[in-house]
Amino acid sequence: MTTVLMNPSADDTTVILASGSATRAGILRNAGLRFSIRRPTVDEAAVRQVMVEAGDPVEAGARRLADLKALEISSEIPGALVIGADQILECGGQWFEKPEGPEAAREQLMKLSGRTHRLISGVSIARDNEVIWRHVDQAVLTVRSLGKEFLERYLIAMGDRTRESVGGYQIEGLGSQLFERVEGDHFTILGLPLLPTLAFLRSHGLLED
Repeated sequence: MTTVLMNPSADDTTVILASGSATRAGILRNAGLRFSIRRPTVDEAAVRQVMVEAGDPVEAGARRLADLKALEISSEIPGALVIGADQILECGGQWFEKPEGPEAAREQLMKLSGRTHRLISGVSIARDNEVIWRHVDQAVLTVRSLGKEFLERYLIAMGDRTRESVGGYQIEGLGSQLFERVEGDHFTILGLPLLPTLAFLRSHGLLED
């Protein structure tokens, strides 16, 4: 049985996760948070492309996309606290997105093989179509040199799951075998800086202090 430490006086406050990510939903659910889910329609690829062409830092990209997701749903549901989040992988100045299939995953992992990259995760909370809080964090990960045979076996074992995470790996599972070093917060790596988010919710009376 899960012990839920929500503040009873906050039952009338609607909390919404603006994301289609099962991983982010699981993070919040396992932390004992009650919330509903609405999937935003933000064209993430288009926003990233504009920001890359403008030479914006990757941190700004993660922050901007988290803002847009939270604001889109917030504009539809007055009074709700809407959590938006985004994650971008950066390696050698290149921004990576979720691969569209096995070939794209293979190409990405070959580019990351033997190199160090950053995962930048942003989270924003909006209410009444205004961002009232945001946080950006990063983790630094080094992929070991991947042999072709290992990579093929990995891609076969992962199947369509390579499409579910930026970079084509899921470090909480089989993807852990890809790495030789990981530096940073576990939740940031999964795509949602949880502890700062919980601290904000406590400060607004949504969680017991």
